[in-house]
Amino acid sequence: MGKDSPMFNQSVDKGLAILAAFGARNRQMSLAQIAEAVGITRSSAQRIVFTLDTLGYVTKDPYTRRYELANKVMEIGCNYVAANPLIESANPFLSAMNSTCDETVALTEPCGTNMVYVASFTSRKPIVAHMAIGSRMPMYCTSAGRAYLAGLPDEEARTLLRESEIKPLTPATLLDPETIFAQIVESRARGFSMNFEEYMLGHMNVGAPVYNKHGRAIAAVHIVAPSSRWTREEVTGKLGAMVRECAGAITNAVRAH
Repeated sequence: MGKDSPMFNQSVDKGLAILAAFGARNRQMSLAQIAEAVGITRSSAQRIVFTLDTLGYVTKDPYTRRYELANKVMEIGCNYVAANPLIESANPFLSAMNSTCDETVALTEPCGTNMVYVASFTSRKPIVAHMAIGSRMPMYCTSAGRAYLAGLPDEEARTLLRESEIKPLTPATLLDPETIFAQIVESRARGFSMNFEEYMLGHMNVGAPVYNKHGRAIAAVHIVAPSSRWTREEVTGKLGAMVRECAGAITNAVRAH
């Protein structure tokens, strides 16, 4: 039933929507801007923002009279990371792979049609693509996303592709759903997926799915390989096998947990 259920609390929905409306493009907002961003009345925004301010989740600049997120919102994300057994199981293997290839490696989990960063170990070398924990990237054009989709039944993968807002992020981004799905099928047979500058210019990626004890994909591991340091052949020949082995080790750890 979702939002149509009588159990659904619209005030909580609006409060969370207000918190989600802040970001890099909206670091500070007035009440009018908050109301517009969330699609609610100014009076409703005022009551909810007052509550969030009182609880310490937003704060008001005394000079601009605009609101911004307070660092208390990080408690929720930190609690999620601390309570997630997948992250605990994956970290030793991610750290080992990071030391071996000396490139940025990460663990992501699905959220709608996106993958969310939940763990990351950054390369010590220059030219690093840093994505903060909690950052999102689309499934359709990333190795992590395609790896996760490869771990799902075909119809589920196709459904997520249909629901995705497919658009060119670089000149190399694949836009045809059938072509993307063919890549997913190939990566399933190969054991890892590939992405050559489709999401970010100058960066290639390989990813592999992590499964739970029921054989369902629940996450993906990927390695970021700058094109200034790696060729396509090296990425697929060396890093592909590495990420596949890492994902397999995490899968075994999850099943033994």
